[in-house]
Amino acid sequence: MKEESHSMEQETAAEEATSTEDNHAESLEAEETNSEKGETRDDIDKTEEQQEIEKLKQEVEEWKNRSLRATADLENVRRRAKEEKEKAAKYRAQDLIESLLPVLDNFERAISAAPESKEASTLLEGVNMVYSQFLEAMQKEGLEVIETEGETFDPHQHQAVMQVEEEGFEANQIVEELQKGYKLKDKVIRPAMVKVNA
Repeated sequence: MKEESHSMEQETAAEEATSTEDNHAESLEAEETNSEKGETRDDIDKTEEQQEIEKLKQEVEEWKNRSLRATADLENVRRRAKEEKEKAAKYRAQDLIESLLPVLDNFERAISAAPESKEASTLLEGVNMVYSQFLEAMQKEGLEVIETEGETFDPHQHQAVMQVEEEGFEANQIVEELQKGYKLKDKVIRPAMVKVNA
């Protein structure tokens, strides 16, 4: 009886040991599984974080580019506004000068007329003085006479109204000025009307 009882105790102890080992093995297996799952979850988290970081980097780069483009556009607007302002200041007197050019022409015609009497000669002197003051005031605003005498024809400054064959002149050389031309600073406001040698 003692032997049977002892044998049963051994069997029970063996079963308990086997059960404990099984439980321990299951626990280890569960830990390993959890550990594997944890690593996988970490990898997923890291991948999502990297994607988020890349997305944010792209957004930052896009906003940076937008900012640079906006700055460049603003600089272009400022530069254009400055150029237009300078141009407007440079040629502010153009309309007035253009409207006064016929007056200059008439002064020159009056001066070139030969006086027949002493009284006319005195009057011509007064006209000449007024013309000189008038021309000086316009020159202060930037008016310049376009040179023609002995010059080579330049289509940007001269307007050929006649073509002749004259000895003593080279081809394309201006023979005679028919009407004065004028520039306002560096801009031609009226080309000189000329006779050109063929």
